[in-house]
Amino acid sequence: MDSTVAVVTHDLAVRRGRTRILHGIDVALVPGELVGLLGPSGSGKTTLIRSIVGAQRITRGSATVLGQPAGSRPLRGRIGYMAQSSAIYDDLTVQQNVRYFARVRGSSRADADAAISAVDLDAFRGALVSRLSGGQRNRVSLAIALVGRPPILVLDEPTVGLDPLLRRDLWALFRSLADDGTTVVVSSHVMDEARRCDRLLLLHDGRLIADTTPDGLLAETATSDHDAAFLALVERNTP
Repeated sequence: MDSTVAVVTHDLAVRRGRTRILHGIDVALVPGELVGLLGPSGSGKTTLIRSIVGAQRITRGSATVLGQPAGSRPLRGRIGYMAQSSAIYDDLTVQQNVRYFARVRGSSRADADAAISAVDLDAFRGALVSRLSGGQRNRVSLAIALVGRPPILVLDEPTVGLDPLLRRDLWALFRSLADDGTTVVVSSHVMDEARRCDRLLLLHDGRLIADTTPDGLLAETATSDHDAAFLALVERNTP
């Protein structure tokens, strides 16, 4: 396995019925990168994420993670995945939820408790999930993804519904994880979050229209903000 590459997709295409969702995506992500997967709703972000974690049937091409085909048994416990839809149990407490998923992944109670602290839910450890706000529920899902500090962390819209202060703190956490060598992929439709990333993958209509850096995106489009930059790229790539 090439230790300098964490995730590779080659000519990755996904079709549902007669509709093409992804059109031949080629990317290679390295350890320690904080990658922003950006684009409007319906651009293919979630489908690409599901392909990387092995939850999506691929029509053509391939996705490889840590040298293994996406979805392979050896990758269990090595990828932290937070989906848009919640997979937590309403009738359990925060701590019970996170400890349950930690046990499934072969991690310790200490790992579960550390993940709860990382997302600032210590005060809600004993609270039933059914009584939490939407933002707090998102943080429970994020804690589950963080258990055991997996080398690959894939987060689908993790900051939706969160207040600005918590968003800031979570991005600081993502930055810290990447600095420690974790490959962190964060999807968002909020272009303002682009500046927090090392690298940007911009999707539009299932096509990768840019693989660049925050500064590179502004320079390539001769714009001063990332919303304007994205619009410029979309217009450039629209027939």
